[in-house]
Amino acid sequence: MDSISPTEKVLVELREHIAVITINNPPANTWDVESLSGLKTIINNLNALPQISALVIHGQGQKFFSAGADLKQFAEGDKVLSAEVARLFGEAFETLAEFQGVSIAAVNGYAMGGGLECALACDIRIFEEHAQVALPEAKVGLLPCAGGTQRLGWLVGEAWAARLILCGERIDAATAEKIGLTQQAVSSGQALETALVLAQGVAQQSPDAVKACKRLLSQARENALAAGLKSERTNFVDLIGGANQREGTLAFLEKRKPDWKQG
Repeated sequence: MDSISPTEKVLVELREHIAVITINNPPANTWDVESLSGLKTIINNLNALPQISALVIHGQGQKFFSAGADLKQFAEGDKVLSAEVARLFGEAFETLAEFQGVSIAAVNGYAMGGGLECALACDIRIFEEHAQVALPEAKVGLLPCAGGTQRLGWLVGEAWAARLILCGERIDAATAEKIGLTQQAVSSGQALETALVLAQGVAQQSPDAVKACKRLLSQARENALAAGLKSERTNFVDLIGGANQREGTLAFLEKRKPDWKQG
């Protein structure tokens, strides 16, 4: 832990005008109560540092950016705990989206569920060629509760969002670049370096102008999403404790196919 981060699960390194954030919760860099609240604190702390004009977020290791939520949190169908986790997801990624500088996700591997939602909350996404992304929550009886149903369609269009969310499709970096989900696909091991080059470009511009431009670029989207983000969390909690949610989550944890109840 340091003065910027309250947790070892999310590390921060300051490099002049750039903050490098590392999701550090191996083996799959999943998000939990500690890391989500830690991310929110980190972003607020960075906003208090006027010299920081950009942040780059990536996952430790070479396989995972982030596999999303730790599903063990939802295995018992506890609505109170689940509502708290959903709130923390929303607050963390909405705080990230509102970072006053430029945010860049260096997606260095699998970005699933909440992992992809973290990248969606950033201004720019760089994918390594082996990266794969999905919003597979419906496969375990849940739904994306941290901006997935709202931000993805805004970025890539409703049809592609439907394929990922409603059909459970997983896409690779090449497809992500084709549909505009990532601005650039790079060789394995090069996402962080590429993102840092972009972040260094931000530092060459007027910080006041950058902040104003970012607010204007995101204004229409963020105003439109406000109500939807609240509804997303409400619908997520409504699913908790239902027969299909418990069956889907347990099936995933037990590595078997779920037996869905119809009607």
